[in-house]
Amino acid sequence: MTQTFQAPDPARLQDIAADLVARALKAGADSAEASVAESRETELSVRDGNLEDIGRSESLDAGLRVFVGKRQAGVAFSDLSEKGRDFTIGRAVTMAKAAPEDPYSALADPERLCKAPPEIEQFEAGEWSPEELEETALAIETAARAVEGVTMTDAAFASSGQGAAAYATSTGFNAGWKKSVFGYGASVIAGKDGAMERDYAATSARRRADLRDRIEVGREAGERAARRMGPKKLPSGVMPVVFDRRVATTFLGSLAGAVSGPAVARGVSFLRDKLGERVFAPGITIIDDPHRAWGHASAPFDGEGTVNQRSAIIEDGRLTTWFLNSAAARQLDMAPTGHARRSMGGSPGAGPTNFHMEAGETSREDLVGGIKDGVLIMEMFGPSLNSNTGDWSVGVSGYRIANGVIDHPVSEITVAGNLIDIYARLIPGSDLEFRGSVNAPSVFVDAMSVGGL
Repeated sequence: MTQTFQAPDPARLQDIAADLVARALKAGADSAEASVAESRETELSVRDGNLEDIGRSESLDAGLRVFVGKRQAGVAFSDLSEKGRDFTIGRAVTMAKAAPEDPYSALADPERLCKAPPEIEQFEAGEWSPEELEETALAIETAARAVEGVTMTDAAFASSGQGAAAYATSTGFNAGWKKSVFGYGASVIAGKDGAMERDYAATSARRRADLRDRIEVGREAGERAARRMGPKKLPSGVMPVVFDRRVATTFLGSLAGAVSGPAVARGVSFLRDKLGERVFAPGITIIDDPHRAWGHASAPFDGEGTVNQRSAIIEDGRLTTWFLNSAAARQLDMAPTGHARRSMGGSPGAGPTNFHMEAGETSREDLVGGIKDGVLIMEMFGPSLNSNTGDWSVGVSGYRIANGVIDHPVSEITVAGNLIDIYARLIPGSDLEFRGSVNAPSVFVDAMSVGGL
């Protein structure tokens, strides 16, 4: 039976955050902000049909940023006793007085604060008991080990948890939220003639109904590992490449970094001169949606308490905006966009929430079917990106495509190109699924440098 625990209480955390702000002002700060986060999670893993590990983690942490004139300092701490609060706050104010002035640093403008945070479905009550976690992990392992060629389990796991957070400022903002999370998966090994290959599959969601079937997840892990047996090297050359949706999200991660307001303000973005220009092919749209129900990164307000909303970062191929927090907006003489990212005890960054590329019209099978000689990439290792130029390379493994069909597994190869060029020629497939905070369909690029033999 699902266990019932007392859920984290955002109201209690709001009281703590308000107290920290009040103490900071009393200690000599001109303004202040505080964030408090509480979480707990139980995770269990099995191997070869036996319980291997079970752990329970619980945390209550706080962060405080104080301002003295144009000087600021931030601290993160977990001692929330009376003595701990006063000591840490006093230290923060002392640090701020000694810090250099920053003309762009300040709390968000009060008129931009979110006065009525929307209610977003993010929390499902109840947590899995240890018995339920073990049953789930064993079922996943059994399904994975039933696949021909799978010989070992690296780990099969299941977990559930809950969390809450609150954010308060001396300008009058004080709000919070709570979230739940459930997940399970497996990493297994296929072996033959002394050679071994590892792969995995997993699923996570804010509510249990959105999890993939556990037998399906276990079977996928096993099949992925088994298909990787007997990899071959690939001759070097320029050829078409399909990136499976599991790795296509890498392109969105690089995009998020390139359109980050702080990076643009520092001049370290390969897209710094592209605002308003066509960056992707016509028809491509990339969305950030902080209010999606049950989204992995949904938030009713941004990391500075300001209004956030669904926006098209790329619309019909054109770059429409930067991810701007208040400091970057002031530096670039623009309006904040509601994309501040909370940093416990530090200055907020800027970035996306639920970030996805909308699906195209062509299935992955048809993308592969149109290739005479190319590569389907399933896994990446150690990507390298020059943030100033967009030059990009990564180690990969996957499958050789020959005459429109998947031929054999390949490994120990690299792909490389310039992201400005790749973005302009990228074609999305139709297989978009929302499985995390960043999601993309499989994508096709007609020509990339592939390094092999």
